[in-house]
Amino acid sequence: MAPKVDVNDPAVKSLLELFATISLTGPKALETVKNKKFSNAIADAIKSNGLSDKGLDTKSSALVVTAATSCADLEPTKRDYVIQRVLDGSLKTTDQINTASKYVANLPGQPEANEFDVECGVEEAGDGLHGIHEPYLILAGVEVTAEQCREEVDKFIAANKAEIDDAGGWAKLSTIITAVKTNPTMRWAAPSDIKNGAEAALLEAYGPRKAAVPKEKTKKPAVPAKEAQAAAPPTNVRPDAMFQEGFLSQLHKPGENPQIKPELRDQHLAATGGRVITRFPPEPNGFLHIGHSKAIAINFGYARYHGGLTYLRYDDTNPEAEEKQYFDSILEMVRWLGFEPFKVTYSSDYFQKLYDLAVELIKRDKAYVDHSTPEEIKAGRGGPERGPRKASKWRNRPIEESLREFENMKDGKYKPGQVTLRMKQDLEGSGNPQMWDLIAYRVLEAPHHRTGTTWCIYPTYDFTHCLVDSFENISHSLCTNEFILSRESYDWLCDALEVYKPRQSEYGRLDLEGTVMSKRKILKLVKDGYIKDWDDPRLYTLIALRRRGVPPGAILFFVNSLGVTTSKSTIQINRFEQAVRQYLESSTPRLMMVLNPVKVTIENLPVDFYLELEKPLHPKVPAMGNNKIPFTRTVYIDSSDFRTEDSKDYFRLAPGKTVGLLQVPQPITCTSYKTDPATGQVSEVICRYEEGSTLKPKAYIQWVAEHAPSGSPVKVDEARIFHPLFTSDNPAGEANYLDHINPDSLEVVKGAMLEVGFWDVAKTSIKQAKAEAEERTKKAKADAEKASKETLTVSCSSSAGSGAPEVTVEQLLGKECVRFQGMRVAYFALDKECSDLGLFDDAKSGEERRIILNRIVSLKEDTKKESGGSNAKISPPASSKK
Repeated sequence: MAPKVDVNDPAVKSLLELFATISLTGPKALETVKNKKFSNAIADAIKSNGLSDKGLDTKSSALVVTAATSCADLEPTKRDYVIQRVLDGSLKTTDQINTASKYVANLPGQPEANEFDVECGVEEAGDGLHGIHEPYLILAGVEVTAEQCREEVDKFIAANKAEIDDAGGWAKLSTIITAVKTNPTMRWAAPSDIKNGAEAALLEAYGPRKAAVPKEKTKKPAVPAKEAQAAAPPTNVRPDAMFQEGFLSQLHKPGENPQIKPELRDQHLAATGGRVITRFPPEPNGFLHIGHSKAIAINFGYARYHGGLTYLRYDDTNPEAEEKQYFDSILEMVRWLGFEPFKVTYSSDYFQKLYDLAVELIKRDKAYVDHSTPEEIKAGRGGPERGPRKASKWRNRPIEESLREFENMKDGKYKPGQVTLRMKQDLEGSGNPQMWDLIAYRVLEAPHHRTGTTWCIYPTYDFTHCLVDSFENISHSLCTNEFILSRESYDWLCDALEVYKPRQSEYGRLDLEGTVMSKRKILKLVKDGYIKDWDDPRLYTLIALRRRGVPPGAILFFVNSLGVTTSKSTIQINRFEQAVRQYLESSTPRLMMVLNPVKVTIENLPVDFYLELEKPLHPKVPAMGNNKIPFTRTVYIDSSDFRTEDSKDYFRLAPGKTVGLLQVPQPITCTSYKTDPATGQVSEVICRYEEGSTLKPKAYIQWVAEHAPSGSPVKVDEARIFHPLFTSDNPAGEANYLDHINPDSLEVVKGAMLEVGFWDVAKTSIKQAKAEAEERTKKAKADAEKASKETLTVSCSSSAGSGAPEVTVEQLLGKECVRFQGMRVAYFALDKECSDLGLFDDAKSGEERRIILNRIVSLKEDTKKESGGSNAKISPPASSKK
């Protein structure tokens, strides 16, 4: 975690006051102060350009800050030239400023105005240029109109017509937009003009998007109902959008990360073949949460998008907190989200090599053994209460002493807390706390899950992470922006040891409002009985979301729809739920469901009346097929669909009122009803079947029939409705988050009923999920065998990646795979506590069959409606009162 800013520090206070003169205030200013390099650059720019007296507004200030930071490494005259061009209105966008900083950096002297204007897209550039041909003016952004964007789109489509025709036109929309954007003549074109031009061209050539059909291809036959694949995710967000635009589209290419020695770059490229190599490096000391899904999607997705490889690397350097269940769960969640690691490795694979490099660091006089206590080390870092920063008295001890003492540490001659190995960084000159002699090794007495008691000293994250990235030839070390200050120490250590240096790039982390992500806080919730376990569906751990029934594709859809920037994303829960709802809408079969059943007797039908009806599983997705349901004299409707008194704005069933039953040929009319003498609630509704009637009811309601031979209705033991666990939007920020527990976060409805088609839906869902799991697992094992023969070189022992958890079908197959929409109710999934269903070979002789459902999300976001958002309560049974 980045350190907090001490606003009472005179130096900090002075900077904040200076920043305020250009409207740089609040959290942004505090965040800026944390980075000494950038804050100094901004301060110098303010002073040398007299910005304090210019009365800059927020927008102008933001551009000036961007200019100052992007030019932080330039000589002041070049930096100030760019800032002056911002102030005179020449540079109006971040894109222009970044281009300008790169342009002037490569100039041997000061920039020449006309050439600068052309290179940086200044609108007035054409006025002073004579004899320069038109395409160069377009490059400068002088005359890039919407019409010119359309011309470039048409050129690209004409040049690639066969491929675009074959794909049906609209399927290539993102390809066309990306290609035109990367065309040098479109450097300064408005992205919206390119997008509009591409859509207009496709509309003219191929008709409306929904009508686009691949040409000269045989149309696939309809999928039988019981074999229909339900997964049809939304199409309005491109799966690879996050890699094609924004932060991730601007990362360096493999080999472009600078090295202290040129041969290190050459060795890296020779080892990787120039491929993108990423890693996902979780600490195995807890279960992953929704925020980790973004890290997984970025690291695995970025490599996959570029044809590269991704390691799943367990950062297992703290045996005191690591447990087998966490290792197993992490791999399971990565696979569940749809990704397969190139290799599963452990930081412990490299313990010997890391130790050897620690010894080398000491020999280079860049590390020392420190006998200071933890309290003394903390005091030495300085601060308002501790005084100025000061070096340890052991910092300049002879190299031979540190080598001898480090070996004593390894040999177990010291207890935890008595001694550490610290890196000799820039304690005095750097304002970055990550350069204040970080600890590299400490003594721990806990046995390690893989190395046992071989080691009693363990490397820290700050020492391990960058070096293992180096060993594994990582091309892009992608992490969240709380590690931005660590980049300096990351680079320092690689260069100090003269090893290959990966490039660390930081993106904004993902948080959700209204919940807690802290492992410590969740553990207390579990231990104190507020929730059942880490997979309680009211949590936002990945295992909890999986148990609730959220599809992995919906999580990736949500992450992708947010995009990736360098800013932290704190998203409202209802936005996440809306993404899940949107994903499920077209991918989930629909079943009639009554939560609070009321018996309906249709008195003019024979006692043995039976009519088999056919009902679509999804009215808008014919490929899902149909299911058959019985219609009989006795049916059940939901209590919310009947009132004892009618009104003008009520269109469902009431005495004397006629309604339709979904899929039933004729409507029914209520003739009377009965109530329970003890409770006063309606116990039975008597109706008449309007055979041969021409009445057109104003409303249709759902129902389930009583028909023992066909197993109807399917009775649900529990339908669990989850509401927010906390009453606060920011429980983690409260003085005591436990004071904000919602006592009504779990609602259990018993006795609900489903149509008998549930069994076909469940069997089909499991069959499909099992087939996909088997295919994925088979491929993963084949890829693992291939990986063992890979030409990719890792500079480590041959045991790297050994001991990886077994890849199994069971990791991908769970009862939550059975999902459906209870019509007019919510989306549901089976809970893992269901028993004796026979769907997973789980039937046991004599065991009672139990169906337990979890509500995934409601049908609507409006919490004021009965079927509304996650805060909405399920309506209780109707009483005899209106």
